[in-house]
Amino acid sequence: MIELLGFISMLIDFYKYIVLAVVIMGWLLAFSVINSRNPMVHQIWQMLLAVTEPVLNPIRRMLPNFGAVDISPIVLLFGLIFIQSVVLPNIAKLFL
Repeated sequence: MIELLGFISMLIDFYKYIVLAVVIMGWLLAFSVINSRNPMVHQIWQMLLAVTEPVLNPIRRMLPNFGAVDISPIVLLFGLIFIQSVVLPNIAKLFL
C-alpha cells in the first residue's frame, strides 16, 4: 500500500508541473511571445487544457470574480500540496 501512495504522490508532482506549464504557456500566449497559430503550439495548448480544465473549472465556479486575474491554478496547487503533504502521509501512517 505504501508503494501505491508513493505512486500517487509522484502523479501529484507530475500534475503540479502540468498546472505550472498551463500558467506559463497562458502568459506566453497572452503576451504574444509564442504564436498560437503554430500547429505544434496549438496542439500542446489543447492537450494541456484537456488535462487541467476539468479540475480548474469547478474551482473557478466556486471563487469570486477577480476580473482578469485567474487564481484557480494557485488554489489547485495549494490543494495538491495539502493532499501530498498532509493527507497521503496520514494515510500511510494507517498502514504502518
